[in-house]
Amino acid sequence: MFVTIINDCRDANAFGRQVTRAAALFGCQVHAVAVSGDLEAAGNLVDALDAAEGRRGVILANVAPRHGAAKRWPNGTPFGWFRYGDTFVAASIDGLTLSLAKKLGLVDAVEVFDIPEVMAAAAGHRLISKETAEYVVSTQFRSLEFLPRAAHWLSQGYVLPTSRYAVADLAEPPDAVWWVDNFGNCKTTILPEDLDAFRDEDAMAGLASLPHYDHLKDVPDGEAAFVTGSSGHGDSRFIEVVIQGGNASQRFGLRSGKKLVRPADHAMTYAEPSVAVPA
Repeated sequence: MFVTIINDCRDANAFGRQVTRAAALFGCQVHAVAVSGDLEAAGNLVDALDAAEGRRGVILANVAPRHGAAKRWPNGTPFGWFRYGDTFVAASIDGLTLSLAKKLGLVDAVEVFDIPEVMAAAAGHRLISKETAEYVVSTQFRSLEFLPRAAHWLSQGYVLPTSRYAVADLAEPPDAVWWVDNFGNCKTTILPEDLDAFRDEDAMAGLASLPHYDHLKDVPDGEAAFVTGSSGHGDSRFIEVVIQGGNASQRFGLRSGKKLVRPADHAMTYAEPSVAVPA
């Protein structure tokens, strides 16, 4: 049994409480992945599913700002859940958090929680006190109070009230960098089969001419290249922009969240990532 938390509430206090709550509920070791936004969450979710190989466990992925477009929800974006093998995934459904799982075909149905209904049902089954249930409905820290509890009840076999959310309605991932590792290698949302389309359109100005290697070891020293990276799932691995012995992020001005925008004239521009706001 494993539990992995992917969250943008990433300061020591917030993560300490989340990890402690999950460990107390599930009785196992908990691993936490700090992200700065929903696209980082999307990539790390795919990688966590790949690492787990469908084994028994839970992934809790939440990036749920309450500003801007998120104001349309009563208390932040709703949560949903799906199952991949024996792994339960409970995640925020708005934004890009589930976009790469959708792209790689890892999710075929999402069941969405209505938090007041879930907590009323939990109190009715005496899984939680009525007073605690009422508190959870209004809490601002749903990653601590709601998400791990709901996932724990699901993993224990309890049926919670949900409604079906169409996978087609989940966001499509942008062509973008979703992670920069400590070597400056830039993980993108692009798959190897996507590269020809970029080159045909000469869309990636400054990058379009880079060679592609299947393995990092094959890139000559000092050379910039596209490499089929280790991140992804199964046979679908994301392209990385690398410099052998150098820092691709610094050379090309790439960082996590930067979109590879393709305007009508096919000139390449970079869009600034949105500012992450803690859930």
